[in-house]
Amino acid sequence: MTLIKHSYICALAQNSMDNDTFIFCLEAVADVEIKTTTEVVKNLERLAFEQGIPSIYKTCDTIEGLEESLNTLLYDDHDFKDYEIIYLVMPGEGNNICLNDYYYSLEEIAELFEGKMKGKILHFANLKALDLSEEEAQYFLDITGARAVSGYGAVSKNLSSIPIDKAFFGFCQAQDDVIEIVESLYEKHYALCKQLDFRLYY
Repeated sequence: MTLIKHSYICALAQNSMDNDTFIFCLEAVADVEIKTTTEVVKNLERLAFEQGIPSIYKTCDTIEGLEESLNTLLYDDHDFKDYEIIYLVMPGEGNNICLNDYYYSLEEIAELFEGKMKGKILHFANLKALDLSEEEAQYFLDITGARAVSGYGAVSKNLSSIPIDKAFFGFCQAQDDVIEIVESLYEKHYALCKQLDFRLYY
């Protein structure tokens, strides 16, 4: 297991990333039947326009909705192999996510998607604090086959991670090595990375 924060790196074998990075974003909402254009959608549109990185965006309000959305992408979208990043915008803390007041551990998420996230980076926005033990991170990576799990140790209602999220996606597009990606992110956005405690496990 590897946790990369600022200058904290423990090595593990890395997978190569294709030149083109696509994003699948899943945002937790109170009710999927209520259609709204969230700030996340607007920023994904800007990302596509400014950096040429396309995305698929969906909402979910239950764990079943999360599972269905990812399974649809896995089995029905033949271009899924092109989606390098799964971007989860949902509350939670530590080792869990929260959907409509129900908490689900990352172990439970891992078991739902056993072997189905090979080569993907699972990235959490800072609605949720990401704080995994070495065992928890290694279990998730081993079970899902994910390339990495990234997010933030700090949650702030007044400070959005969207600027770093967009920069992170851009660096993932331009670079293959996750160490270089994190180093570039800190070089360009050091203060915000430190404030939000950006971290990546791989």
